[in-house]
Amino acid sequence: MTPRPSEWERTPRIGVTTYLEQARWGVWDRPAALLPQTYLDAVVESGGIPLLLPPTDADSRPVLDLLDGLVLIGGADLDPAGYGARRQPETREIRPHRDAVETELFRYALDIDLPVLGVCRGGQLLNTALGGTLHQHLPDTIGSDAHLPAPGHFGSVRIELASGSLAARALGASATVSCHHHQAIDRLGSDLIPVAWAADRTVEAVELPGRTFALGVQWHPEEDATRGPLFGALVEAARSRTAAV
Repeated sequence: MTPRPSEWERTPRIGVTTYLEQARWGVWDRPAALLPQTYLDAVVESGGIPLLLPPTDADSRPVLDLLDGLVLIGGADLDPAGYGARRQPETREIRPHRDAVETELFRYALDIDLPVLGVCRGGQLLNTALGGTLHQHLPDTIGSDAHLPAPGHFGSVRIELASGSLAARALGASATVSCHHHQAIDRLGSDLIPVAWAADRTVEAVELPGRTFALGVQWHPEEDATRGPLFGALVEAARSRTAAV
């Protein structure tokens, strides 16, 4: 008789990318794979099990076959060379290797229709992986620092959402969100549609129609009241996909 799957096995497994940075803890100061706890909390509170995906040289694609959903987290600026642009002075520390690993993960996730949520840098990566470009320094475009008032502090931005979109079904017609970015989507990637905007017309969310769940947001839902609805929508999409397999 085949054993009945355990509760753990039925819980959606959500892969979450990580930073790879020099870090200090206790007596140590060494390179480490890092993830802010708020991402873990967001997945767990939404009913998922977070599994961390560091940006290593190993082929991570087979891992996605074991997962039910994917979160691409925030972090350093994307390398402009990855979307065919020259690096401007305001583009700060870049992580080309992480860019390459996460771009491959995202494209493979699309191949298998794995639900994906991109957060801040992760939302930008959705765009560049599909051929889009970025504003390398948003204050030059909108004339203010509203989206990044100070390093290490989140700005509060009001956004409007497109009716009927994935994001609007989770959040409603508008929301106040936590932003910490100086770059933003410029030219849209292939087939992506914008579904949320700030008052200054900065694109705050994009979706890829025809997929189970492919959403990129420019803000940080893990830090504000949009956490439950958005991560909940991702985990529910992962659960539905698993049940259909």
